[in-house]
Amino acid sequence: MSATLYQQIQEFYDASSGLWEQIWGEHMHHGYYGADGKAKKDRRQAQIDLIEELLKWAGVQKAENILDVGCGIGGSSLHLAEKFHAKATGITLSPVQAARATQRAQELNLVSQAHFQVADAQAMPFDDNSFDLVWALESGEHMPDKTKFMQECYRVLKPGGMLIMVTWCHRPIDNSPLTADEEKLLAEIYRVYCLPYVISLPEYENIARQLGLQNIRTADWSKAVTPFWDVVIDSAFSPQAIWGLLLSGWTTIQAALSLGLMRRGYERGLVRFGLLCGTK
Repeated sequence: MSATLYQQIQEFYDASSGLWEQIWGEHMHHGYYGADGKAKKDRRQAQIDLIEELLKWAGVQKAENILDVGCGIGGSSLHLAEKFHAKATGITLSPVQAARATQRAQELNLVSQAHFQVADAQAMPFDDNSFDLVWALESGEHMPDKTKFMQECYRVLKPGGMLIMVTWCHRPIDNSPLTADEEKLLAEIYRVYCLPYVISLPEYENIARQLGLQNIRTADWSKAVTPFWDVVIDSAFSPQAIWGLLLSGWTTIQAALSLGLMRRGYERGLVRFGLLCGTK
């Protein structure tokens, strides 16, 4: 990962994670609003439901040693560690996130099960065949080399273990390439959220097949998660959030002011919420 991008991502999450937790809680990812996106539910419950629905979709019933790639402040890691009575390791580029995740593990009496550290997902400091579940929830979009990222996830996965990857994608381009207008909207999203680029779900599936991942399944849950952005936009302009934004700095303010970009991307069918799972 380039030093500039690494630093941008680190600084973005160092600055914004505290505010996100203050307003939204520990889960730094989309919520699940039913297959048709019409279920009305508490926003935090929607985020927990996304984790549970993903496990159900992938058929995961047990895990002993879990890697959470792009762990944020430990939302998924700690949920999974507690649910499966498993060991969980979370990696992030943000020292602020790793420290807060460690603190949250202590608060939940999960410090013996959960460990968090700063590490690059494209060069993980773990041995081959280390984890029986590799969980990557909304981190792939930040990776400048999608193939290298998936190679690393595959490398550290134990034989018989499962990879669950959920990531922002753009629409499939087999039948029609992206238009100039679509490229422009994506470029704005990339700039605001420190993303190098995104690819389509079929492209991720091709990478997975080339790696030798078995029993590959994919799904597009864009409809199920799209309401998330309306809820985020509403919450971003509460008095509490506005004061927090002012204290968080310009990059966080810019991201808040640009929340409509993602909503527009989903509405146009350009931005997609892609799922992929498979076994080694």
